[in-house]
Amino acid sequence: MTMTADGLMPIGRFARLVGLSQKALRLYHAHGVLVPAAIDSVSGYRLYAADQIPRAEAIRRLRRMGMALTDVGGVLDAPDADARRERLLALRRGLGRRAAETQVAMEAVQRLIEGREILMPDGSTPVPVLDEAARRRLAADLFNRVWTLLDKPARTPEEDEEMLHAAHASRHHWGEVGTAPRRARGEWQCSRVYAVLGRSEPALHHARRCLEICESAPDEMADFDLPFAHEALARAHALAGDAGEARRHLALGERAAASIADEDDRELVRADLASIEIPGR
Repeated sequence: MTMTADGLMPIGRFARLVGLSQKALRLYHAHGVLVPAAIDSVSGYRLYAADQIPRAEAIRRLRRMGMALTDVGGVLDAPDADARRERLLALRRGLGRRAAETQVAMEAVQRLIEGREILMPDGSTPVPVLDEAARRRLAADLFNRVWTLLDKPARTPEEDEEMLHAAHASRHHWGEVGTAPRRARGEWQCSRVYAVLGRSEPALHHARRCLEICESAPDEMADFDLPFAHEALARAHALAGDAGEARRHLALGERAAASIADEDDRELVRADLASIEIPGR
């Protein structure tokens, strides 16, 4: 049977016309994204109409693009062009994530191929790790990336997350290979990021850690590290609504800043201290 009296065609012919398998068409029917125009009451055969060809071809295109079958119907049956565009944007975001994951996987496989990593260490072969120089570069690059994002006028929620993770990653690497000043500045940056994101409790935690490191190794610190530690605490306390502690650390920061030898460093600290908004100040 190639065509019924009312112009419908059986599943086999329709499948050949649209470049899909009969199995795929049955699956699309089951999911409701391409329902046959009719089903023969005697044989149970699925019958399709010619005007269903564009929809079938659209499904095939979307599936080849990697769209989940559960999302295909939402695109094809979107109420308007804007709704359809939003669903296609979601598809593109998903493809971007998968492309990034694929790239990471390919690089990992390449390292195995080249022998730069061991798939199953047997105890006799050391597992490659980042050397000190690589960790220092990574820590510095991440620290600078955080500054780039902090200075960006309008960050996306994704960039806020990247900024937070980069600050923690930088601090982690400085904790492995850095000096006490580097560790203190990593804690300071974590505190600043949390303050910018409006999260007072972790901002306080990292500001306190910064001050602890400064006070534990005073001879190793630059003359601006201690003032900045108090600046971080003043900012975090102000965010938490503790005006008294904010003013106390602000005063300690201003006092410590007076001892900074370099004029530019001194003015930078003072500008940061002046930018803190303390309730009732």
